[in-house]
Amino acid sequence: MSTTPSHNQRVVSGMRPTGLLHLGHYHGVLKNWVEMQLNYECFFFVADWHALTTHYETPGGISQHVEDMAIDWLAAGISPSSATIFTQSHVPEHAELHLLLSMITPLGWLERVPTYKDQQEKLKERDLATYGFLGYPLLQSADILVYKADRVPVGEDQVAHIELTREVARRFNHLYGKEPDFEQKAEQAATKMGKKQAKMYRDLRRQYQEQGSGEALEIGRALLESQQNLSLGDRERLFGYLEGSGKIILPEPQAALTKASKMPGLDGQKMSKSYNNTIALREAPESVEKKIRTMPTDPARGRRTDPGDPAKCPVWQFHEVYSDETTKQWVQEGCRSAGIGCLECKQPVIAAVQAELAPIQRRAAEFEENRGRVRDILREGSEAARQVARETLADVMEAMRFTHHQR
Repeated sequence: MSTTPSHNQRVVSGMRPTGLLHLGHYHGVLKNWVEMQLNYECFFFVADWHALTTHYETPGGISQHVEDMAIDWLAAGISPSSATIFTQSHVPEHAELHLLLSMITPLGWLERVPTYKDQQEKLKERDLATYGFLGYPLLQSADILVYKADRVPVGEDQVAHIELTREVARRFNHLYGKEPDFEQKAEQAATKMGKKQAKMYRDLRRQYQEQGSGEALEIGRALLESQQNLSLGDRERLFGYLEGSGKIILPEPQAALTKASKMPGLDGQKMSKSYNNTIALREAPESVEKKIRTMPTDPARGRRTDPGDPAKCPVWQFHEVYSDETTKQWVQEGCRSAGIGCLECKQPVIAAVQAELAPIQRRAAEFEENRGRVRDILREGSEAARQVARETLADVMEAMRFTHHQR
């Protein structure tokens, strides 16, 4: 698995399986994942339990969607040799950690997550006054913390969820991170770094704890990161000792902000199935052509001879994503002078979208014909993910002194 030379940083992200993916998903999420898998240790999961929070009345379709989503991911370039691709419900440790975290998470924290009220407003037709819906941000936290993720790629609207995850990790570490003889064990761990490094570590710790020096904290963390001969337990002990907390059992993840998808829908709004304005990744070329040909344009261009304004036309937003400077200039001049008609203007967009989708669709067709291979990838990924999740759960149980029933 390829990772950055300096940091074996771990990225975790998931997506709810609610049907075939479209260009909005591709430009907003998948292209970013394809890049990340080359630089980080990535865990990408199909969040089938999360789909139940809003679709609990119709769970039957979810398993079909799981495979379809995996096919779309693989076709878009997510590779099982570069990332761990798996199904959330095949790693029961997600649920187990969620249960344990639910014991320590104040209700008020969940009620103030902005998406809780938003979604209830948006999805009025569904009964979302359920325990599962209130708790789904905490299940998300468990999804992240069970892999001790360093980074979580999210859009602006999900930052509050990462903040909640950090608070939950902090509370857990505060409650359970003080092992017996913690200071003594941390001092012993420091001596393993060698005389010079240990002195430097202790000086930095003093500067941070006595003067609150943020710089000393950063240098201290970097010093610990560079230590090759420390066990994971000793390293985490020293991180906690440096920061004045206990041992860090669940590290706090960082939000890796993804650029908002610039991919508009066919009507100029955000591309979304609920607006019925999408182009699916596996949309047939003739259907792509038909959808773009019938896109609304600037209302001022009632006739071919009427000049228009690209800024008022949804097609221009597609040119912004797909066209080079020369084509954009041709559109600007042609539209404003009525030198080109709307169908002419749409032609380069049709060609560009079809060209982008062609290789994705070729790969999707291969996986479609070999669904057994897709199931194998998900099974193998789930087994690999489960090994990591089990280790975290063992750490959590040990910290809670709750190991008597371990399997």
